[in-house]
Amino acid sequence: MDCSVSNAMPKPKTISVNGVVIPREAIAREVQNHPAAKPILAWQAAARALVVRELLLQESARLGIDAVPLSDPDGRRETDDEAAMRTLVEREVSTPDPDEAACRRFYAQNLQRFRSGDLYEAAHILIAAPRNDAEARTAARATADTILAAVKSDRAAFADLAANHSNCTTSASDGGYLGQITRGQTVAEFEAGLDRMQPGEVAIVETRYGFHIVRLDRRAEGQTLPFEIVRERIADYLIASVEHRAIAQYVAILAGRADIAGISLAAADTPLVQ
Repeated sequence: MDCSVSNAMPKPKTISVNGVVIPREAIAREVQNHPAAKPILAWQAAARALVVRELLLQESARLGIDAVPLSDPDGRRETDDEAAMRTLVEREVSTPDPDEAACRRFYAQNLQRFRSGDLYEAAHILIAAPRNDAEARTAARATADTILAAVKSDRAAFADLAANHSNCTTSASDGGYLGQITRGQTVAEFEAGLDRMQPGEVAIVETRYGFHIVRLDRRAEGQTLPFEIVRERIADYLIASVEHRAIAQYVAILAGRADIAGISLAAADTPLVQ
């Protein structure tokens, strides 16, 4: 057996910012805040976060930032380092508030985001079958076809068929009635099936759970919320978005001026967009 090759993860390089070493123990503690598919990716994300923190603290010290820690309504108080970084960003990163035109433009380009969901009133009969069992799915589909034919010949039989055949324990005893449904309350496949149906229609909808004989009783179309109602929400979103980009650019500028060893961090030498 050749023991010269190790399968262990390579030992991380020493990481430093302008000669200040980021302790491996600190990175290990930070890893819990950066879940990732692979340990090395979590380690790298944690290391970058601490490099950014060190860049901000060094710049705060260079500029002689005098920061006063703040407390939140629950009495939690900032650390001195947190206060220094916050004060630095507040002082050095300025972003304009979005004007009326910018808010209206975002609203017009994203109307779907400000639309209330459609409301459905429906009933169903579930013939359950595991998603990965082809034989059970075939049998369930055949049963669903039979029940659908029975419902179409006698609409009044739906409740009895639900009580006797549905595998949905929640609705079977209530004639299959699901009540009023809005988007997000059922799985995506079921919602897509409802979208394709017209009120009064009965059809089979396939989902991960099996086959549903669905009766759509009523559908109320969603409404687009007026701009005046969502303007504040839009402005908050745009402010946060611009601030995020501006802070990222500011950090990139600091990184471009710094001597960072052991890890790659995006750097830039262009001025902030004011």
